[in-house]
Amino acid sequence: QVQLVESGGGLVQPGGSLRLSCAASGSISSINAMGWYRQAPGEQRELVATITNGGSTNYADSVKGRFTISRDNAKNTVYLQMNSLKPEDTAVYYCNAKIRIGNYWGQGTQVTVSS
Repeated sequence: QVQLVESGGGLVQPGGSLRLSCAASGSISSINAMGWYRQAPGEQRELVATITNGGSTNYADSVKGRFTISRDNAKNTVYLQMNSLKPEDTAVYYCNAKIRIGNYWGQGTQVTVSS
């Protein structure tokens, strides 16, 4: 069992920055990889960024060069640093933890980019 608690969402102006955090608890050793996904109104949930236990990262083309995923193993926390934010980044952002036989999801945190 893995529990994920997200924080850091909010309202930011275009061009601004925001950092999301996801704290994991429970069976931490079962996690193979973690990631961030987002879902805008009327849209399907899409992958934003992932990071494996080995530190390999992957990003959606739409956020490459602007977003950075990282982790702090001592704190069992994964982060998403979002820079140069655009209105189209507005969405609910969800933390994901992948285990061998499935996935766990956080509750989601709203990110709104607007002037």
